[in-house]
Amino acid sequence: MSKRFNQRLSYRLTRDSVLVAMALGLVLNFTQITLDYFRARESLESEIHALLDISNSPASQIAYNINIRLAEELLDGLLRHPAVINARIVDSENGTMAASGKSSPTSPYRWASDLLFGSYRVFRQELRVPRLEDLPLGELVLTIDTFHYGAQFLERAGYTLMSGLFKSLILSAALLLIFYFVLTRPMLNVINALVQVRANSPEKVRLPVPHNHREDEIGTMVGIINQHLETMDTSLAQLRHAESAMKHYSTQLEQEVADRTREISEKNQALQRGNRALVKAKEDAVRRARARASFLANMSHEIRTSLNGVLGLLALALEGDLDPAERNRLEIALSAGESLLELLNDILDISKVEAGKLRLENIPFSVRRLIEECATLHTQQARRRNIYLINETDPDLPESFLGDPTRLRQVLNNLLSNAIKFTEQGGVRVRAGYSGGSLRIDVVDTGVGLSKEGLHRIFSPFSQADADTTRLYGGTGLGLMLCRQLVERMHGQILVDSREGSGTHVTVTLPLAVHDAGPAGVEVKASPKNRVSITPEPSQSDTDQPLSILLVEDNQVNQLVATSLLKKLGHRTDHAENGQKAIHALERTHYDMVLMDCQMPVMDGYAATQRIRQNPDWKNLPIIAVTANVMEGDREGCLASGMNDYISKPYKYDELRAVINRWRPPAAPEHPGPA
Repeated sequence: MSKRFNQRLSYRLTRDSVLVAMALGLVLNFTQITLDYFRARESLESEIHALLDISNSPASQIAYNINIRLAEELLDGLLRHPAVINARIVDSENGTMAASGKSSPTSPYRWASDLLFGSYRVFRQELRVPRLEDLPLGELVLTIDTFHYGAQFLERAGYTLMSGLFKSLILSAALLLIFYFVLTRPMLNVINALVQVRANSPEKVRLPVPHNHREDEIGTMVGIINQHLETMDTSLAQLRHAESAMKHYSTQLEQEVADRTREISEKNQALQRGNRALVKAKEDAVRRARARASFLANMSHEIRTSLNGVLGLLALALEGDLDPAERNRLEIALSAGESLLELLNDILDISKVEAGKLRLENIPFSVRRLIEECATLHTQQARRRNIYLINETDPDLPESFLGDPTRLRQVLNNLLSNAIKFTEQGGVRVRAGYSGGSLRIDVVDTGVGLSKEGLHRIFSPFSQADADTTRLYGGTGLGLMLCRQLVERMHGQILVDSREGSGTHVTVTLPLAVHDAGPAGVEVKASPKNRVSITPEPSQSDTDQPLSILLVEDNQVNQLVATSLLKKLGHRTDHAENGQKAIHALERTHYDMVLMDCQMPVMDGYAATQRIRQNPDWKNLPIIAVTANVMEGDREGCLASGMNDYISKPYKYDELRAVINRWRPPAAPEHPGPA
């Protein structure tokens, strides 16, 4: 690899060194010239003064004797000095006794001399003779041309500068040769050796160490380069080995990929067959689930319809004049029927929770009042067992919370019922408090307690602590399972702590938010079937003006129960067995309100309500849904079809009165009954 001369390192080193040396030489030369300049000025002064001193004695004698011839000879002798261009002897009267002169020399460099020393200078020396020091004789006056001294100085300065430049040139040549042989040529040899290295085989070349450079920086650099070449040799060998192994592995991998691709293809085909089977199984499951839901809804309606009729007739029978034995038997029958209805409700609730169809409300309600109502409801049960039931609600408990009061009431009633049922001595305490954003309810009893094995299966469906518990106390074991499911759906936690023979402590924790109390005179209540209404406190106007009500009900027992209750409320009632007959009845007679069963033959309540709403005359007619169904979506279906409100069977006196008062026309006139 060749480089131009001005690109070589030796040239650059020489150039930089010479430039530095020349700069330094110029500084030194100018210093020397400056010193020589001051010495030349001193030399001029000293020579002229020496010349005056030598000439002083003869000139004084000449002036004393007034010898003109000797004066001229003396002055001509002084003019022989190359710097003297004029010499005169003047007397004491300043008159010229004798004078002699010559012209100044010419030169192209005179301007430089005149610039440094001036063009000429005049020197004076007083003339006196010994022993007559006080006698003035005159002066010896010399005019000096400075070019003589300036030319000598310029000559020396030029020599100094030229000799310095010549020395710098000699130094440059010497350094160039030294740097070339010591630095550039060894480096060029290393570079030429590196040029011979091939990218495909760098390991086959090693750089020679230049002669006399084994211990200096060049030798060290060559050694390091050779070490790197050794490393490259090893790395390339390893790389070639790895490439060989990679090619072998790639061949194996291609074979494995082909085998795995074939396996995946076969598995994919099997998976597609399995997916088709799963889709078919899913479709079958959906059909079965729909059929099961439809069957459950129909069975619920049929069972509850019959059961509601029985409970309604029993309730009506208890309102008559009965002897104590008959009343006792009817009360037992009514209690058994209500227990059966609660069991049916529990089963349906558990099914809805497990199917994920249970919806929770988030409405304001009073926990304090709810606990008081539940405790009051179970007080009679506790008295029959000769045990106490104490409500220990915290006085600082907030008055209103946001949540689902119906489900909380269901949980608390189950816990209180269980605690009372399994307690023979002592009693039950219910506590409630609020802290850290959570409502805590504790139900503590002094009953039979639970064993460790019983604690593990206490929340399992259709199970109790042990077989003896079932034999002694009865029950299905659904209550606590439903409590746990409801509490978990409300994002809470239920814990049971018990010892066999030492009672049971159940703790329910629910994350409920505190709600600001509503306006005075308004009570927020949870109505059946997850329906919430805000109803004013009852007043005199809510009740004995009678209404004309059309009862649309296909079950004769329920007709009898509803008619009896409506009659007790002071209202007149007509019957229709299905929706179609209800429309015909509305066409013949004016009614203030319609109680509409949802499931009926010929035309059900949904279709009948839709037909009624199509008539502008019946647009504002209150239609109350009455159904035995408790499945998810019943209330929404009733409201979507155009009904105003919703109540569930069995017919209850207070509930029926509340819904009639809620939808009573503002000023219903008296209407005669049907002909």
